[in-house]
Amino acid sequence: MGALTEKTAEQTTDAALRAGASGGRLDGRTALVTGGSRGIGRGIAERLGRDGARVGVHYGSNEAAAKETVAAIERAGGSAFAIGAELGVPGDAAALWEAFDAHADGLDILVNNAGIGTSRPFADAEESEFDRLFAVNTKAPFFIARLGAERMRDGGRIINISSGLARAAVMPEILTYAMTKGALDVFTQNLSKVLGPRGITVNSVAPGIVDTDVNAAWLRGEENKEAWAGAAAISALGRVGTPQDIADAVAFLASEDGRWVTGHWLDATGGSLS
Repeated sequence: MGALTEKTAEQTTDAALRAGASGGRLDGRTALVTGGSRGIGRGIAERLGRDGARVGVHYGSNEAAAKETVAAIERAGGSAFAIGAELGVPGDAAALWEAFDAHADGLDILVNNAGIGTSRPFADAEESEFDRLFAVNTKAPFFIARLGAERMRDGGRIINISSGLARAAVMPEILTYAMTKGALDVFTQNLSKVLGPRGITVNSVAPGIVDTDVNAAWLRGEENKEAWAGAAAISALGRVGTPQDIADAVAFLASEDGRWVTGHWLDATGGSLS
């Protein structure tokens, strides 16, 4: 079977949106999604909102995008609020939770999604870039989770957004980025043991290539018309991933259905690593 066309992939996503709505199963719960204003983060925030959670939509700099995500959740009948905090700087986690506390009195679901997505090749790597990548992709989630655990009710959920590159050296030109996600996975496994006695599950979800605005330049750019087909061919399912694909995997782990899964790395690459 040949690769699905871009149009077919979008139709598949529309069907998933209709089928994936299961409002109510997260009623009464409060979630925070870092980097929730765009791309995968927005998809996750909207899905958790449809499932009944009240969603904190974090943004680093694009307040307008965060407000639009909040508005989309509210239009669908959900509840949400936007909070801004720059990550990768001293005191970032404390600032984020101070903003969160102004809107909510507790936490049930934390999704560490915010991250920087590229890095230079090994021969060109600079110390400042290395430090910045680890500050945003690894250090920030660590301390956001540490302070978040103080606010999280027993039986809560922590879901870290990793990457297929943490398990396969298919893009060695951005190895520093892959390293940050590998460290995040080690954190996930160990934190599951630390918080397990409280009934809190901790898992990683690893996307592959996903059609987001961050990837739009090379996936849809006129200068590289074959990029979409090449990206689709990497997946065993013959298409490029969507934010909804990742959001649905996160929603499972956030729900009661995922109660017996912890310390796990969930491959959400569409079979790109097989």
